[in-house]
Amino acid sequence: MIVTLLVSTGAAWESSAFGALNAHPGVVVLKRCVDLDDLLAAASTGQADVAVVGAEVSGLDTAVIDRLADHGVRVVVVAADPLAARPAAQRIGVRQVVAQEPLDDLVTAVRTAPGEGDDSTAPRLPATPVGDGTAPDGTAHDGIAPTRPSPGRVVTVWGPGGAPGRTTLATALAAELARRELTTVLVDADPYGGSVAQQLGVLDEVSGLLAAARLAASGTLEDRLTTVERRLSDRLWLVTGLPRADRWVEVRPGTLGQLVELARRVAQVVLDTGFSLEQDPAGELGTRPERNGLTLEALAAADEVVVVGSADPVGLTRLARGLHDLAEALPGVEPHVAVNRMRPTLGWRERDVAAMLADFGARRLTFLPDDQAAVDRALVAGRSLLESGDSALTRAVAGLLDSIAAAGVGGSMARR
Repeated sequence: MIVTLLVSTGAAWESSAFGALNAHPGVVVLKRCVDLDDLLAAASTGQADVAVVGAEVSGLDTAVIDRLADHGVRVVVVAADPLAARPAAQRIGVRQVVAQEPLDDLVTAVRTAPGEGDDSTAPRLPATPVGDGTAPDGTAHDGIAPTRPSPGRVVTVWGPGGAPGRTTLATALAAELARRELTTVLVDADPYGGSVAQQLGVLDEVSGLLAAARLAASGTLEDRLTTVERRLSDRLWLVTGLPRADRWVEVRPGTLGQLVELARRVAQVVLDTGFSLEQDPAGELGTRPERNGLTLEALAAADEVVVVGSADPVGLTRLARGLHDLAEALPGVEPHVAVNRMRPTLGWRERDVAAMLADFGARRLTFLPDDQAAVDRALVAGRSLLESGDSALTRAVAGLLDSIAAAGVGGSMARR
């Protein structure tokens, strides 16, 4: 028995389709859903096998298709002109597109899974990865065909509220990777409004993250990845963040994950995130994203997680609580902990701080000195810490990256 969900938009074919599907002994229509949110809620019960959706339904994109697939529901799209609708449907992952008439074709599609190896309904294919050191567009040099590399590492920088230095550290790590001649993509994934662009003196009003969200929804992000990246140097590329905090709703679930997977084919990836790990249960019930979904996606995509906190009493308290929250959100993950703005005037030694944080699972510790002069030079000039000259802080960041490289497979991030 094939259990089917039908999204109703009032189109003329729907009533006939409903009758034809219910009339077949091997099919039952469980529900006529009023919109995609209703469809996802019904699919989450785990009772349905197929969703029948008109090509005219707005909001049908890769995120919705992936969410339905997670619940074991495949999609059949009904279109007035299947040949015209098929390319767009394939880009978002739909493999079955049928005409509104005859209804027998719809019933057959609902009852039959798409044939494997059918070129006319083939799913999206990944682009051929290119070797490290090429531009993110995969351009081969000197006519030599690109080679298949090991995937780049993904480093996610997170920290609790209170401005402990997440963005400063993320940009410093990305710049250090580029200095080591590793192609690197820095992504501003802070759902409360990105500041990487401002910190690095990038004044473009176009948000790379929002552009990526639009391309991901249409299934074209893979082909147009380079259009969402801004080149900062031969080795460093930037995907700028949200221009305003209220625009987080435009980034659908799965967008960041897809962006990261594409970027890591050709580069190391550093993600700057927000502070909150609180989950919104309502986000699971429909197509509306949850505000902290970007941060949670960034952490889920990470090969290595760096947690940064301030060395003062308030900052350390927040860091300890943050490590507890992170352990609940990502069980089994052992983060690298960067204690920022460490200074003698606080009255305690590094080993005192290490002993306190050990109770919260902090075993990989790096202490970053309070070097406000170096930070100020970088901010005023709109440059990374590394570009502003050698300092105790840049040397400490390089040491942190060495620790990350030692923990990673292959050590490709190590000093050269």
